Amino acid sequence: MFPRDPFGGGFFGGMPPFFALFFMLFVIAFAFVIISSIKSYVKNSNSPIISVEAKVIGKRADVSNHVHHDNDNHTHHHSSTTYYITFQTEHGERLELSLSGRIYGQLIEGDTGMLTYQGSWFKDFQRKTTESFSNNNNEYKEY
Repeated sequence: MFPRDPFGGGFFGGMPPFFALFFMLFVIAFAFVIISSIKSYVKNSNSPIISVEAKVIGKRADVSNHVHHDNDNHTHHHSSTTYYITFQTEHGERLELSLSGRIYGQLIEGDTGMLTYQGSWFKDFQRKTTESFSNNNNEYKEY
């Protein structure tokens, strides 16, 4: 007669229960991240593209540092930066949108112009120059 398997059979046969629990938690967390990403993408892609006059009222950068160790005792450092700009629309709504570093570097607080976005996706910002304000006799308005 064969000895009885203390950990049961099936998919997790022979695996201690806490390893099976850890594996299941990992699969659930991974599935949650994938489903959340898909839901966010669908929500943004189904949102209308909106163009509105806006003013840059804040900038921030989020730097993430990553350290990787390999088998040769080498340590690899990597960092990534996500750039955010806060806009205030002519209607008083505030939006914080993620955008590229190139566009982030071109904008300063106080810039005004036409903001185009879709959901939480930044599309474009056409900055008004001081020439366009003086040539068109537009007065600066505080949002």
